[in-house]
Amino acid sequence: MCLLMVLKFFQENYSHFYFNEVVCSSFATGPRQNDGMFYEFRTYALKPSKVNEFLENFKKNVHLRTAHSELVGYWSVEFGGRINKVFHIWKYDNFAHRTAVRKALAKDKEWQEQFLIPNLALIDKQESEITYLVPWCKLEKPPKEGVYELATFQMKPGGPALWGDAFKRAINAHVDRGYTRLVGVFHTEYGTLNRVHVLWWNESADSRAAGSLLGPLRLWLSTSQADKVSALGPIKVVVLEFAINIYT
Repeated sequence: MCLLMVLKFFQENYSHFYFNEVVCSSFATGPRQNDGMFYEFRTYALKPSKVNEFLENFKKNVHLRTAHSELVGYWSVEFGGRINKVFHIWKYDNFAHRTAVRKALAKDKEWQEQFLIPNLALIDKQESEITYLVPWCKLEKPPKEGVYELATFQMKPGGPALWGDAFKRAINAHVDRGYTRLVGVFHTEYGTLNRVHVLWWNESADSRAAGSLLGPLRLWLSTSQADKVSALGPIKVVVLEFAINIYT
């Protein structure tokens, strides 16, 4: 199954869109990360009539939440798959750090009254995944305004030690075409297992469409060559999302 969801990138009045470069190390199968750093993907399905209200509240009060931990990005789905949805990525040093942040938020009355409580009434569903960057990537900062594509893959069990090299070659071949830029490749540790999220930056939705008509990644996913299939096992694109980032 392949669904295309486009995430619009809202360029508003924010100047703290951080993409710190992080050297990745292995996880899941093989040695764990030495520093324990991970990224939490949080996805909210919003009530259709309340999307604008939610986004306005976010833009007005996000500083209350980012005072506690680093926000990588906050995206609103523009088209493809389920719309009226936002997802955001939070960076934590380790699980103790996340626990400390959640405790601090529970005591932050301003955040609860101005951000949390008003927004909870606008949300239908919440999901959380704990992810690590794959061993061979860095989290990169996009060069300028643009749109983002989140491609989600369901992989064969075994982790990057099993499918990492073949997937890396496919990603690099896609990057080499030059029309898109890789932001990060994330592998789930908690949540839906054996899932990989690949976040891309594009200058525009049209430039992405023109460049990917016969992109290497798409051809690679449909190939039946034995070396690639045996390395990955059953693989499918769960969802492709295009979105805009409302945190810049």
